[in-house]
Parts: sequence; C-alpha cells; structure tokens
Amino acid sequence: VVWHFQMVHHDLWDYDLATPPTLITVEREGRPVPAVVQATKMGYLFVFDRETGKPLFPIDEVPAPTSDVPGETTSPTQPVPRLPRPLAPLGLEPVDAWGLTPFDRAACRREIDSLRSDGVYAPPSLRGTIAYPGFLGGMEWGGVGFDPSTGLLVTNTNRLATVATLIPRAAADTMPAPGPEDKFTLASQEGTPYAVRREPLLSPLGIPCSPPPWGMLHAVDMRTGEVAWEVPLGRMTDLTKVPTPMRWGSPNLGGPLVTGGLVFIGSTMDRRLRAFELASG
Repeated sequence: VVWHFQMVHHDLWDYDLATPPTLITVEREGRPVPAVVQATKMGYLFVFDRETGKPLFPIDEVPAPTSDVPGETTSPTQPVPRLPRPLAPLGLEPVDAWGLTPFDRAACRREIDSLRSDGVYAPPSLRGTIAYPGFLGGMEWGGVGFDPSTGLLVTNTNRLATVATLIPRAAADTMPAPGPEDKFTLASQEGTPYAVRREPLLSPLGIPCSPPPWGMLHAVDMRTGEVAWEVPLGRMTDLTKVPTPMRWGSPNLGGPLVTGGLVFIGSTMDRRLRAFELASG
C-alpha cells in the first residue's frame, strides 16, 4: 500500500464508496498532475494526487453529530473537501418540506419535524433519522465522465431523502418481513441489539417529501474545483404514469459518457437516452 485515505469515519449510514475511483490528469501551475477522483454518496468529490495521496483541494475534519443510542460512539469529525462544493443538499429541515398540495406539504413537514435531521452525518436513531441526500446518494455506482481537453468532470446525483430507524432486538425478532407492497426494507443485523428499517421519505400521495429536482447532472472544472453547470436530469413518468416537469428530475442510477463535446446518459426513470452539450449543459 503506497497511501490511503478514509473518506467516512465509522460508517453508520451505508456511505460505502460505491462509485469506482477515476484516474484523470489535471493542470496545476502549468504542469500536468496525475490525479484520482472519488465520488461519494454524500455528494462530495475528493481529489488526490494519485502518486502521493496529497489532496489537490484542502480537506477539513469537521465536527459531526453524536449518537443518542446507548452504546454507540460516533466519530467526532468527518472529512469534508473545501472544493468542489457538495453536489447534493446536506440535510433536510421542516421548512424544506415539499408536496403537490398544501395537505401533502403539511404532512411532510410534520413527518420531518418528528425525525432526527441534523445533517448528512446524523446517526441512525430509535425515533428515525433522515439521511439526505439518502442511501442512494449523491453519487452512486455509475461513476463519472471526464474530458481531458476541457478539464470538465461530469457526474449525476440523486436527491431523495430516506429514513433509517433502529428497532430494538426484541421487537425486531417478532416483526413480519416486509411484503412486495411495502416501501421499506428491514435489515435484521443479527447479533446486534438493533435491526434497522430503511425507507424513502414520502408524502401521503407517495411523492418525495424532499424538494425537486430529485436528480441532477453536474459538470465540475477539475482545474479550479468550481461547478461549471448543473441541470435537472430525467422525469418520473415510470412512477407517476403521467409526464412530470423537467425541472423535477428523477432518481437515477448509471453513469455518464463524455465524448466529442457531448455528454450521453440514460439512468433515469423514463427510459430515455439524453445528450447534453458538454460546454454548457
């Protein structure tokens, strides 16, 4: 092992590095630097000199929330890159609640208010904790695209709030397994004091409580760390059975392809292949 870097300390959130690392060459002070980029479910992009492991943009150890679960000790800090900025929102508050109707929005606001929600590293809890951007990310397993001639890195993100609720062992062992109509999963975590229930945070109408867009496509200039452009990605037509506005985007899995000044990407819930201008989005 030549070097290593831990991007999540004491992972409690399923924030594994699902996206493969990407080898790129970036220009720094007029010279090419061999680099490696790691995209994360948290919405962060970490960029390193791939020969030495030195971060190409500063990384800070930022104080993280503590757990209120007996026996659980969380890491006091988590690493956060200064650049690029996070490509997904980091936390959800009642004021952020979204809905198609005032009734729907009010129900989402009450639900968010009842749950723990203090940022992307809020630990799972007995009352339920909001994970946002969620278990799907941020950036998922699809990876990123890179254009060497412009230094632009292109990636897609999800913005779908999810909830993790710890279930004490005695109660968990008597719970029936979720059926195909249920919108949650139950991980038994045998040999531990708790099982965990995981589910999307949805309104009574079955629409995400987190505000749209629910999927985005981004381009980041790797020379400066600045976001060059970002646009909503996809529609929800497979889920809603009716057309939805482009500005809503959709959850998406699968990465982009960059070639010839264009970005091609499928991955969305409407079974379409899209092309974007690399320079402008």
